Amino acid sequence: MDKTKIARINELYHKSKAEGLTEAEKKEQQILRREYIESVKCNLTSQLNNISIQEADGSITDLGKKHGRQRGN
Repeated sequence: MDKTKIARINELYHKSKAEGLTEAEKKEQQILRREYIESVKCNLTSQLNNISIQEADGSITDLGKKHGRQRGN
């Protein structure tokens, strides 16, 4: 998500608190918020897929493969 969309989310939020939003602005805010949440989820999943844990017995567990969330390939 780019900075202009995040700025627009913040702009709509502040406008909603100050004077209220039109129906079109509410719809735009909802769409932008959903897009932002999906972006955060994808980034988090990507980071978690790259984590490996060394177990007490010395073996290494790849969390992406263990939980079936590995993307690509």
